[in-house]
Amino acid sequence: MIKNILGVITGYVIFVISSVLFFKLSGVKPHSEASAVFMFLTFVYGTVFSFLSGLVTQIIAKTKNLKVNYALFFIVASFATFSLFKSDGSSWTQILAIFVFAPISILGGLFIIKKTI
Repeated sequence: MIKNILGVITGYVIFVISSVLFFKLSGVKPHSEASAVFMFLTFVYGTVFSFLSGLVTQIIAKTKNLKVNYALFFIVASFATFSLFKSDGSSWTQILAIFVFAPISILGGLFIIKKTI
């Protein structure tokens, strides 16, 4: 059980820290309007780190099912949904987190499970 919790927390920390660094280094505010090119780069970057977060979650938890990845999905999607309703400005980052990044984290876990079977 401890490994499961640690895996989910670590996966979420990877997702959050990579997101914060991306926006800090780019100088673009996450809830502001952005160019289509920057949105695409965010999509690619976020997809890679979401997959990685799901991968690490599964590696730490060492389970043969996706329950920990579903927990990670729920946490990412929940915080993004909360942010969607509470923030002013553009919502494109929250929409990406809910509909792309959270589901991709499940695929990261599935990849590890399929690879180790």
